[in-house]
Amino acid sequence: MKTNSVVYQFVDFIPERIESGVLYISQRYGTAMHKCCCGCGEEVVTPLNPTDWSFRIEGDLVTLHPSIGNWSFSCKSHYWIRKGKVIWASHMSMQQIQHSRSIDHSVKQAYFEKLNSQKSHPVKPASPTYRNKQDEFFQSMWANFKRWLGI
Repeated sequence: MKTNSVVYQFVDFIPERIESGVLYISQRYGTAMHKCCCGCGEEVVTPLNPTDWSFRIEGDLVTLHPSIGNWSFSCKSHYWIRKGKVIWASHMSMQQIQHSRSIDHSVKQAYFEKLNSQKSHPVKPASPTYRNKQDEFFQSMWANFKRWLGI
């Protein structure tokens, strides 16, 4: 059965049996897990780290960012979890999925290249101006991606 809302539960370990409509969050192991919201029964693992997913809690509501694209599942579902609600995305073609994966790969590669260059060339902490420019870059990249998807 399709899930249209999600609650969260903090856990140290992901339970062996997970329930539909529950996002299990293990901060200890940097991961979150839930059953696919389409109802197919597949278990969706979302690593919590700077290059994958993050979550935000607002009262008793959870937001998981970015979207969940279950393109390796037979259901090929794609949705967002925003303030406890499941927001469904439109169907994506294989070309759009490949393009999305390519963008994701490029963003991750840039992140790790920057991280590695900072380790080999220690510098002072970034100034607020630099951080704002970096944020603007990623916001612009995200806006272009959303425009490409038509959302």
